[in-house]
Amino acid sequence: MTGERYELAIERYIDAPLETVWRTMIDRFEEWFCPKPWRAEARMLEWRAGGRSHIVMHGPNGEEMPNEGIVLAFEPNRRFVVTDAFTGDWLPAGPMMVGLFEVQPDGDGTRYHASARHWTREAMEQHRAMGFEEGWGAAADQLKALAEQD
Repeated sequence: MTGERYELAIERYIDAPLETVWRTMIDRFEEWFCPKPWRAEARMLEWRAGGRSHIVMHGPNGEEMPNEGIVLAFEPNRRFVVTDAFTGDWLPAGPMMVGLFEVQPDGDGTRYHASARHWTREAMEQHRAMGFEEGWGAAADQLKALAEQD
């Protein structure tokens, strides 16, 4: 292993207390997670380490993009980590990434950091070409808007 990290990341400052941002991340997940005009449907989302994640993204023209995985870590008011390397009951799947969604206090607000770590450079570049910056950036902006309204 070379130790090279194949990671894409975005960051936002959110003008809201950490607890508000975290509550929005978890309780209003479907409202921010997928960039509009797409929408996310959490068919199953067990907020605990080892919990199952089954999110379906619905496109404006009836497209469906299922994403199954496992919650690897869930640390309230800090982060959650998910992967598509496994599906329910720890069945190996064709992995693309590990997603980390983290928050930390930043002055009177909160620093939100989301990253996707990949097994290979090719997978990372494929994710970038799929529109990582635009998509994950739009989701971060949606989270920011929701949290700042609360």
